[in-house]
Formats: sequence, C-alpha cells, structure tokens
Amino acid sequence: MDVMPRIKEKAKSRRRRVVLPEGTEERMVQATRRILDEGLAEVTLLGDEERIRELASSYDLDLGEVEVITPADSFVLDEYVEEYYKLRKKKGISLDQARETMINPLYYGAMMVRKGEAHGSVAGSINSTADVMRAAIQIIGTAPGINLVSSSFLMVLPKFRGDKDEVLVFADCAVIPDPDPSGLASIAISSAQTMQNLTGEEPKVAMLSFSTKGSAEHEIVDKVREATRIAEDLKPDLRIDGELQADSAINPQVAQKKAPYSIVQGDANVLIFPDLNSGNIAYKLVQRMAKAEAIGPIIQGLAKPANDLSRGCSVEDIVNVVAIAMTMA
Repeated sequence: MDVMPRIKEKAKSRRRRVVLPEGTEERMVQATRRILDEGLAEVTLLGDEERIRELASSYDLDLGEVEVITPADSFVLDEYVEEYYKLRKKKGISLDQARETMINPLYYGAMMVRKGEAHGSVAGSINSTADVMRAAIQIIGTAPGINLVSSSFLMVLPKFRGDKDEVLVFADCAVIPDPDPSGLASIAISSAQTMQNLTGEEPKVAMLSFSTKGSAEHEIVDKVREATRIAEDLKPDLRIDGELQADSAINPQVAQKKAPYSIVQGDANVLIFPDLNSGNIAYKLVQRMAKAEAIGPIIQGLAKPANDLSRGCSVEDIVNVVAIAMTMA
C-alpha cells in the first residue's frame, strides 16, 4: 500500500478531532466534506459562523456533523484568555492583550490542542508559516527533550534500492536555516519520530556532510559530528550515525568501502542535512529529477501536532495533512 493510504488508514482507526482555524476559507470547507466522508477525523471549524454556514451550504456540507466555533463568542473564551495570560505574562502581556490574541482563530485553535479539546490543528491556507508557527510554539510548546520546531518531508522514491517504492524522511527542508549542533540533534530526533509515527518503520538516521568519518576537516563537519554525539546521548537506542556523505548513507556498497562500521550500513531512511540550503535543494532535486513524491512540510518537534500548509495548497493537500496530523497525535 502507498504511504498516504497507509497514513489515512491509521488516522481512520484513531478517529481523533482536528481543528481547522481557517474555517471561512473555501478550501477548508471543501476539505471538511472529504475528511468526514473518508472518516479521517472529527472536525472543528473556527471563524464567523454565518460565513461558514454560507460556505457549507454552497458545498453541500452538513454542519450537523461539524463543530463550528466563533472564538469571540465562545463560552470558554475567558478560560482560554486566563490560560494564555499565565503563559505569556512574563513577556509583559496584559489581560486585554491576551483576550485580543485569543480571539484570533490560530491562537484559539492552538489552545484547543493544548487543552486536549482537539488532537491537532492544520492551518496555513491563508496565514503565513511564521504566524501558524508562532501560535503553536507560544501555546502548545515543544516536546520533551526537543529545543526547536523543525520540518521534514516524506519522500516517496520510485523503486529505490529494489523493486518497491521506498519512503525516506528528509529534514530540515523548510524551517531552520542554520541549526547549531544542539538544534541539529533535535531535528534528527524529531525526524526519527516522524518516520516511526507515519510509516511504522524503524528509523535509521544519517547525519549528512561532505565528509565521511574524518575524510575531511572543517567547522561545518565539526557541527555534524557534535550533533551526532548529542543525539546519541539523548537517545541511546536510536540508530544514528554521522558524519556521512550521502552515498555512504544510502548505498550499502559504498558504505562498505567508506564506512564499514557504520550502524546504518548504507541503509538510512532518515536523512538529516546540515542546513536549510542543502536540505531544500536536495528535496527539490530528488522530487523533480527522480520523480519522487514529496509529502510535506511536516511540522515536528511540538508537544502536540500543529501542521502548516502552503497558501497555494489544494483541497487534497489539506486532507492529506489532516491525516498526517491525526496519525502523529
């Protein structure tokens, strides 16, 4: 079974709740119909209720199956305002500012996730990545042992290393421009968890560089080595190795020559790039030149899922990201 059908099956088996803060966006309403039809999740739409009802009528969506909340009219708004005020008062925020912020659907949705009233949120069709992530980081926060929020892509490669399509995780390709060693280690740990959660496969992590096991010396190589050591200390059971050149990471024959004692044995399925330049370039090259399917970006490292979308996303993209969020919850 292809990777997205597998992810959707997992989401269906869990039947969790997703909050969609951009409930007055046409694509979100269309996607809600698909999410319900496919049984991927229960849905909460945020925004002006009258506008949502107009759109629902246009797209034959029965709102009897959907929770619709206008944040400014919510009976739990005061509770959310107080919670947000406690989280941010050391930053100098006032109660009035907290109330103004919590009326924003991005922040209201993040608070629903924080308080367990939704299992994850999906937004970004009309909001920037920066705005989506700011709300998630402030309210949901990072997972234990993780010091930053990053992103990954599921790369589905046609008949890679055999007769079957293969799924690899590439990270970070969209969020962190130049992580320090600790940040790079966090990206590796988060990406390994993404691989485990979404595919059920054991993560085999390669920390990529232009050097393999001391073949070159440079401060960039030192960063990758240090990140590998930090990740090994934090997750001693994680199958991770570095620094490795890309061919040593993914080709067993090359690994036997260049890194014969590598724990990943040229069979890595999680590739961690040293910076955003290399990660973004690599995923786009593989996507276009190898005709790979790139699923993402998948936001990782948060305590609970809050996934971002491209503002040019399709209804299908929204449905897929909701399935991913519900599988990661």
